[in-house]
Amino acid sequence: MEVKKTRLDGVLLIKPPTIFEDFRGTYVETYNEKLYAAAGITVRFVQDDISVSKKNVLRGIHGDAATWKLVSCLYGEFFLVVVNWDESSPQYRQWESFTLSDRNRLQVLVPPKFGNGHLVRSELAIFHYKQSTYYDRAGQFTIMWNDPALNIP
Repeated sequence: MEVKKTRLDGVLLIKPPTIFEDFRGTYVETYNEKLYAAAGITVRFVQDDISVSKKNVLRGIHGDAATWKLVSCLYGEFFLVVVNWDESSPQYRQWESFTLSDRNRLQVLVPPKFGNGHLVRSELAIFHYKQSTYYDRAGQFTIMWNDPALNIP
């Protein structure tokens, strides 16, 4: 398992602990609480969600003040953007992008007060995320993907 810091404080890029390939296909251990804790990731996840989208679908940037998310791509490929939306942070409104796919198997840990959104680049993509809180529509914030102040390509 590899864990790397990113330009954004608290956002981590993770290579899952176990990826095994042979003539039968691929086996990926996407989460193991003991291994993640040993790597310093002690977030308790309570809900898993999946979205399935076709090519060029843009799932807008959203988040809330309480939820940690562990984002991964189970199938296909998407361009993920994570934005710091914490007004008290010196990195407020800064963002970073990642390409997640079923080939690279990368994961991104997204802290509370950060938004995330993605654009599907493959014909179909399956987006998976673990959440540390139960979904609460009322607590969500949204960020325009084309906000000129962010200048996201």
